[in-house]
Amino acid sequence: MAYLLRLNRKTIKRKFLFLGLRAGEQLRLFNRNFAPAETIEFDDLETFEHTKCKPLSVTLAVEAQTRRILGFAVSQMPAKGKLAHIARKKYGPRLDERPQGRAKLFTQLQDLVHANAVIRSDQNPHYPADVTKFFPQALHLTVKGKRGAISGQGELKKVKFDPLFSLNHTCAQLRADMSRLIRRTWCTTKLVQGLELHLAIAALYHNQHLLLLKRV
Repeated sequence: MAYLLRLNRKTIKRKFLFLGLRAGEQLRLFNRNFAPAETIEFDDLETFEHTKCKPLSVTLAVEAQTRRILGFAVSQMPAKGKLAHIARKKYGPRLDERPQGRAKLFTQLQDLVHANAVIRSDQNPHYPADVTKFFPQALHLTVKGKRGAISGQGELKKVKFDPLFSLNHTCAQLRADMSRLIRRTWCTTKLVQGLELHLAIAALYHNQHLLLLKRV
């Protein structure tokens, strides 16, 4: 952007920080203009900071049917699979902060979600306790995770009917719109704050643009 607009990179960074902080505030105000959501879907989208040995989890919640993004939380998580040993050897133990991230997100959602809402997620064993704690009157429905399609890079599923379609389609769209979320990319997140601000800008644009298209 600095090269194309003939600006200093510091100018772009300052503008990004300003827009990201403002977008986060406007996203919260935007969502308060709607009645409490009666059906929502949530799950984790995985990315990383600097290297795949330092993964991050983005817990995302959307309103079913409309795909309006209600909120998100970014948390660090330990590497898993073949990278786990390499990550521990190179960077040491890495805390799993996903429970704190879900608690932060669910606290923000309490004013945006109906007390008797239907909440859908996959069968992650850690989800039921958190949902019960923050939404004791809600109905929590869990579905078995399905194999991802090539298109959508894992979020879109190889099934005729996806019970978490609104969430998975939104995650796939975010991966397409945000270069840092594409699985094979040179555009990597260096700071967690940068990812949070970028997500705030993308979520606000997504909500406003999506609803505008539905009015046309």
